[in-house]
Amino acid sequence: MHFASDTTAPVHPKVMQALAQANEGYAPSYGTDTLTDEVRDRIRNLFEAPEAAVYLVATGSTANALALATLCPPWGAIFCHRLAHIETDECGAPEFYTGGAKLRLVDGNHAKMTPERLRAAIEDTHTDVHSVQRGAVSITNVTERGTIYTTAELSELTAIARDYGLPVHMDGARFANALAATGATPAEMTWKTGIDVLSFGGTKNGLMGVEAVVHFDPSRARELELRRKRGGHLFSKYRYLSAQMAAYLRDDLWLDNARAANRAGARLSKALSRVPGIELRHPTDANMVFADAPKKLHMRALAAGAQYEVYPDGAPDDAVLPARLVCSWSTTDADIDRFLQALSD
Repeated sequence: MHFASDTTAPVHPKVMQALAQANEGYAPSYGTDTLTDEVRDRIRNLFEAPEAAVYLVATGSTANALALATLCPPWGAIFCHRLAHIETDECGAPEFYTGGAKLRLVDGNHAKMTPERLRAAIEDTHTDVHSVQRGAVSITNVTERGTIYTTAELSELTAIARDYGLPVHMDGARFANALAATGATPAEMTWKTGIDVLSFGGTKNGLMGVEAVVHFDPSRARELELRRKRGGHLFSKYRYLSAQMAAYLRDDLWLDNARAANRAGARLSKALSRVPGIELRHPTDANMVFADAPKKLHMRALAAGAQYEVYPDGAPDDAVLPARLVCSWSTTDADIDRFLQALSD
């Protein structure tokens, strides 16, 4: 009953097998090996972007911070939702890597920016010499509350960014889940809707630890390359990052994993909505479920060994507490059934 995060899930066996195979013998270093070449080619083909610059890093925070540093100057503002990962969970990494850029926070229900609120936030950022300048826009898909931007919604937001000459970054830590839910192609959800650079996630979807920064504007590639090295994120033994991503992309493993996680999320969400006293806080568009439940139900589940994000300590016994439950590629029907049984015992 492990629902704390999709990062707590095991690495997919095919990825572990690929790592073992990559460990045989010797290989050129610093990303000049054949596996890294394979990954670049596969990502370019997937995204229908033959000129895209592709760089692997080990964490999502690194991918976001390096990507944004190539888009926004130190005196710029990055417009993002108030609940975006770059605001709530990265310890100022985007500000650090950009050399001082500020985050301008945009509201919106279910962690989604609306075109009206994005435009208002940009308009409210003055352009005189005394102010932080308009720099870039960052969109998270899947959002931090488990909702998804459709391609039409993305196009509306990027059109506003273009009105002000702003480049657009996408935090795609759960990009595969968004694609699996919408049926869009990688190109349709990125550069065809106006996204300039993507943080393409893998760690939350079955990998040990690797993300790709995909720059659809190759003119920025050299800068990202230098920032990656200067920031200490150029691996010497790159084949171990590339082996993971290569296995992830072969035979659509990345989409199969995301579909499995989304199916589990939908099953869990539907079942919880039928439990008396439980209310869903946000739509379950992908693999994350946000639900409000009485403290007594949470205590039953926790006592039975369930692991998920809820904080009952100090709350009165009659409190209704919000919770986050995340399904992964490895979540089974049995896991969900045991959790539901624990709630009812």
